[in-house]
Order: sequence, then C-alpha cells, then structure tokens
Amino acid sequence: MGPLRGLKVVEFAGLGPAPFAAMMLADMGADVIRVSRPGPSALGGMSTGHRGFVPVTVDLKDPAGQELAARLVESSDVLIEGFRPGVMERLGLGPDRCLERRPSLVYARMTGYGQDGPLSGAAGHDINYISVAGVLGAIRRHGERPLFPLNLVGDFGGGGMILAFGVVCAVLEARASGQGQVVDAAMVDGAALLATTVHAMRSAGQWPADPGGNVLDSGAHFYEVYETADGRHVAVGALEPPFYAALCQLIGVDAQTMPQWDRPRWPEFKQRLAAIFRTRPRDEWVALAEGTDACLSPVLLLDEAPAHPHNRARGTFMEFDGAVLPAPAPRLSRTPAEARPASGDIDVEQVLVEWGIPADDARRWCAGGAVWPATTGDSDATGPTAG
Repeated sequence: MGPLRGLKVVEFAGLGPAPFAAMMLADMGADVIRVSRPGPSALGGMSTGHRGFVPVTVDLKDPAGQELAARLVESSDVLIEGFRPGVMERLGLGPDRCLERRPSLVYARMTGYGQDGPLSGAAGHDINYISVAGVLGAIRRHGERPLFPLNLVGDFGGGGMILAFGVVCAVLEARASGQGQVVDAAMVDGAALLATTVHAMRSAGQWPADPGGNVLDSGAHFYEVYETADGRHVAVGALEPPFYAALCQLIGVDAQTMPQWDRPRWPEFKQRLAAIFRTRPRDEWVALAEGTDACLSPVLLLDEAPAHPHNRARGTFMEFDGAVLPAPAPRLSRTPAEARPASGDIDVEQVLVEWGIPADDARRWCAGGAVWPATTGDSDATGPTAG
C-alpha cells in the first residue's frame, strides 16, 4: 500500500547499488521483477537482505531471451541496470531501443564513473569512486592514511539512493509529459554531491586545515570519538556553544579553561578529554548524559544497535526473513512503506502474464528454456558495480 503502488520496475540483476535502489522502490510499493542471467553470483553476499522482487532467470544471449526481456520492458514504467556502459546496448536492450518500444520508460543506469568521461569504461568499486570524488581523501585523522567508511558513501548513499531519487523524479515528470528519459547515476557524482557542505565550508574558509585538522574530520575535541574505561567508546558532537557548555559541565571541566574555538589548543584539549573519558565505562557516561544537551552517545556495534531502547521504540530494525535488518525508511504517515520478501517458488508463466505477456508467448518461452525461476539470492556474474 506504499506510495509507489502500481509502479512496475524491471531490474537487470547486479550487485550493490542498483538492487539496493530497486529494494527501496519495492519497500515503497513498486512491483519489481529481477531479471538474472544464468551462472553463479560473483559476490553472493552482496545481494543478501534484498527484498520485494520476483526473480526470473533469462538467457539474454538467446534471441528469444532478449525478446522476452524487451517485452517485459514494454510493460514496465522503470528499467534499472548496473552494467558497464555498452553492455545493455550489446544485448539489444539499450535506451534507444527500449524507449522506442516504451516511450514513457524511465531508463535508470547505475555505474561508478558514469556513461561518459575518460574513466567511464574503467573497472572499480566503492573505494575507487569515493577516492576520485575527493571524499576518501578527506576522511582521515592527522598523520594517518584515509579510512574508507565501509562501502556506504559510494555504493549506497551516492549510488543506490541517488539512483532511486532520480527514478522517482523522472517518473513524476513522465507522468506529466508522457515521455521517458535516461537517468545516468554515477557513484562519483553522488559521492561528490554528498560532500556539498564540506566543499561549501572550505570555500568559505571554514575548513582551513589539512585532513584531520578541521571541525568535522577529527580535528576538534568537541566532535570526536573517545575510548572509555571498559575499552568501549562514546561519540561527542557538541558543536554549538550551549551544547559545548553542557558537555563541559557533564565532564566537570570549566569551559573557560578550555575555549571551544581556540584551534591551536585543540590537540591539547583532546588529550584532556581522552583522559577524562577513560575514567568511566561507556554506559556510565551515557547514563550521566541522559537528559542533557551534551550531545554524547554510545558507539554501538552492529549487534548492539537493534537492542538500543530508541531503536526498539521506533522499530528501526526488524526481524525479516530469518535475519535482523534495518526497516524501510523514510516513514510516511498515510501510505507507509512495507518490507515484502522476495518471491520464492513462483509460477513463471503466471508472473509473465501478470506483466503483460500473452499466455501463449509465456508458455512458449518457458518451454523453450529462455526463462525459468531464479533463486532469490542470484546476482549477475559480470560484476556490474565494476564501472
């Protein structure tokens, strides 16, 4: 019953950001059919947790399989693919042909470097894309090498979420104009976009130091992670002066002896706070900070986060398909999202009919071996996130 109910999406199976975008659309009510190619998954674990799709395997090297895929596109509002530039064209399923068959189609393409430019055909993964975007170089402590933030910034934030946003924008426009278009989502572009505020701060002179010496990159003592007496950690984010004053009061420090914006003394102040936080265990600090504006929180491990009282109260995590996973987001008041499992045992002929394929054609393609059920964990073996 989500806001995208009735939207039909055909996803050509891949790894990482493209299926993540399809999952987000499915959570919001879209119907997603995932077209996988035969063969083993390149990184099976990368598809773990994806949900809300109907899986089929189509032999896209077979003319009959290509025709079936094209017919599915004719019945869809959105096509999502995450291969290197040129792959879909070689399969006869490029945007020109698909938009000719379905003029209102939103053709969404997910790559690392984009559909053009010197690196468009290069292989890579999240760590490569965020390095070219300038993001990785900014994430490091003074004197240390850059530390990549898992694969969250390139694959999922700058990739999958940007792709899903582009799809919804293009769908809204297509419903008004009747004309589809290509969404060229590149992880380099998306990662760079996520760093807009940092670029703006640097241009305004508010980010003057090398990496590791600025307010949000571990340079400031009031925006930092500190070890506690039990070997755990707390996160401190007391940016505004009233919050900084609350932090100083919490830890028993006279704020006048530790001026917040005395930049040359930040390293000294950081050592001072580090010594203080090592005097109590993590949860004791958290209990002391409860009800204050000190902006202190526990650094939770992945296994700890679902049990945190706030996350439990809001249902931030859910039991789903035998695992504990993050729940759909964001939350809509009237047409909420719903996590739906990927279809298991399916009647492929019936699925094709539901997607607008005549029953005789569906029967013929299934009997001829052009299409058959796929497992819900299948991904394409070509490694589509590699460029």
